[in-house]
Amino acid sequence: MFRQDRTNPSTAVSNWRGRRDTPKAWPSTAVSTWLNGGLFGAAPLTAFGGIITQYEDSGTTYRVHTFRGSGKFYVSAGAADVDYLIVAGGGSGGASQENSYKTQGGGGGAGGMLTGTAAVAAGTYTITVGVGGAPPDPSDNKHGNAGGDSVALSLTAVGGGRGGGKDGAASVGGSGGGGKSHANEAGGAATAGQGNAGGQGGADGTGTKGAGGGGGAGAVGEAGNTDGADYGGDGGAGTTGYGIGATTPVYAGGGGGANAYTTSGVNGGAGGSGIGGVGNGSTTTIIGPVAMTGSGSGGTGGGSGAVEGSSGIVILRYEVAA
Repeated sequence: MFRQDRTNPSTAVSNWRGRRDTPKAWPSTAVSTWLNGGLFGAAPLTAFGGIITQYEDSGTTYRVHTFRGSGKFYVSAGAADVDYLIVAGGGSGGASQENSYKTQGGGGGAGGMLTGTAAVAAGTYTITVGVGGAPPDPSDNKHGNAGGDSVALSLTAVGGGRGGGKDGAASVGGSGGGGKSHANEAGGAATAGQGNAGGQGGADGTGTKGAGGGGGAGAVGEAGNTDGADYGGDGGAGTTGYGIGATTPVYAGGGGGANAYTTSGVNGGAGGSGIGGVGNGSTTTIIGPVAMTGSGSGGTGGGSGAVEGSSGIVILRYEVAA
């Protein structure tokens, strides 16, 4: 027979106080061993670092830590499953100084993008946010530069590949990049993007054709001159991930390739998902990618200024109430 007086000093059940009287009925003096078992609810995660926001979605409240630059995620107490979005820096497009149909820069590839859930306990976690690839010097006919890696919770998103210029084809990177379009040489395509099925850079056209677009996180870049004209290929589409609110922004779009310089009155390839950089056209100036999305910048030709790739971002979120 259950004897209440042997576990509760008072015969009134309402006088029971969990934290004060728990040791009297629980063999361990560590109250947390019972709490973690779920009787009184698990200890919440207490964490600092980044820009902290909070929102509710479908009855669940999330706390969000957004890192727009490198920093620390410090968990002082508790443990939880944390959703992560890790986007690397985008690559920059290639460049050419020549006012010639023979040479155009390919679009820069988007940075690799990782999403998922990881178990996090008390401790300090270093967060590294990859920078965008530096722009090439158009006077040197150079290929672009790869974006920087982003690292969080022991996971690494690889920086986006560079776009090719007159002197070299595209590089292998997180999402690749378009190659060069020079004389009758075919441009190079890069490897598939990280963490997704798409992401490969589009091949350039040959001869008078436009340059290929850089790969995005959600799709390959478009090859140059696919529609019978000397247009640069569009950058590959990005994909959605966590944001600071209930909406799901798009990240990691590829940069557009430059069109052949002699094709007047047209733009270069469009940026993937509207966030990648726009390729240079004969009458337009290159337009840079949207900041902090890990998108590639567009290719350029004819001596117009090149633009750097977009920096990446790291977002961590976890439930605080349901």
